Amino acid sequence: MHDATSKPEGLREQKRRLTFQRIADVGMKSFLAKGYQETTIDEIAAAAGISRRTFFYYFRSKDDILLAHQRRYMDALRTGIMENASAGRPLEVVHQATLGLVARIEAEAPRLLETAKLLRQSETLHARSRGNSLQLEQIAYQALCELFPTRDRDGLQLVSMIGVSPLRLSVNKWLQENGRLPLIKYLEDALAKCRTEI
Repeated sequence: MHDATSKPEGLREQKRRLTFQRIADVGMKSFLAKGYQETTIDEIAAAAGISRRTFFYYFRSKDDILLAHQRRYMDALRTGIMENASAGRPLEVVHQATLGLVARIEAEAPRLLETAKLLRQSETLHARSRGNSLQLEQIAYQALCELFPTRDRDGLQLVSMIGVSPLRLSVNKWLQENGRLPLIKYLEDALAKCRTEI
């Protein structure tokens, strides 16, 4: 998504973005159908209509395909924060953004659950996935700094850490219970507890 001051996407950039997305989608489809370990880079490249060399232009490894899908949600969180600028205090802005994010991805819930299971098959992948939680906080912080340029930066850093925590808590519980309830229910519960305790 571009703002009014950003340059429009050129044809070359558009082609790269679409190729990146095609490889990521083909890879995920294969992981979910055959299993992560059983899927080879050559199979992904062939299914995406590219060479093995082109695969490595876009991704360093199979791991990066899984992590690319997580980055989409990070981008969506930033967009949500910017769209909820009128929600009030910075903490409420982040909370509304997380609710909007989860509402948007609710249709993808079965795929998200399967992706999370794939990530847990490898300790390396699982560790890198946990690092994405810190990136969520950083993305929230940067967006809040844009929305509230006169606010204390340390305060906004704290808000970003606290604001993203209910999302992390709800996702963890949703995964532990194997998606027994819709993810939005876990998040609403976590946000209610956050508002009670803080």
